[in-house]
Amino acid sequence: MRKILSITVIMMLIFAGCKADTTTQFVDSSSTAETEESGYEQISMEEAQRIMDTEDNIIILDVRTQQEFDEGHIPNAICVPNETITGESIPELPDKQQIILVYCRSGRRSKEASRKLSSYGYTNIKEFGGIIDWTGEVIK
Repeated sequence: MRKILSITVIMMLIFAGCKADTTTQFVDSSSTAETEESGYEQISMEEAQRIMDTEDNIIILDVRTQQEFDEGHIPNAICVPNETITGESIPELPDKQQIILVYCRSGRRSKEASRKLSSYGYTNIKEFGGIIDWTGEVIK
């Protein structure tokens, strides 16, 4: 009985250790790979706010629908819905080197839009997630 209990405890520790290591490695390599392959920089809300407060020549890009934008958006943001970003020529974004801060509702569409913009040659894209986590001012 003691032998079975000892083996069970050892097996549980081995499986628990393997699972934790695998998860940590997966998360670390995944986020590194996404950052390297995405062509854009993911930044924190705090960093986005700092850029908004200190930089002059930036675009704050809301990629939600026009209706979502009209219900509330970050001051000075422009709306270019993610589903309309379909080609290299985007009239609202003429300068491909300009700092573009990208957000949406939760962060999914902003990541997708940032990847598309990068593939169209935009070089200074900073994605910062969703307005649901924004603690700054919102214009309604």
